[in-house]
Amino acid sequence: MSTPGRAYAALLGLTLLNPTTVLYFAALVLGRRDTADPGAIPAALFVAGVFLASASWQLLIAGGGTVVGRALTGPRGRLVTGLVSSSLIAALAVAALLPG
Repeated sequence: MSTPGRAYAALLGLTLLNPTTVLYFAALVLGRRDTADPGAIPAALFVAGVFLASASWQLLIAGGGTVVGRALTGPRGRLVTGLVSSSLIAALAVAALLPG
């Protein structure tokens, strides 16, 4: 994923293909019909709210992932990642050698 737009499109596609998400919102909408008839306007507002919440969450994940990915793939990011992972491996090796 080289751009936030491509990352967003990929995550949106995965969300739309996720049967659990589709079943969850279908159960919410269909289950609510038995308790009260909200009318067209509240139902449309609910759908718009679900859409905006999902879109904003996907945008946050895609944009944040792109920013973190760019930071970690630069020279400084690779250096920091290498140093942190090497330190963690050394600490785990020392912990494994100590009698416990």
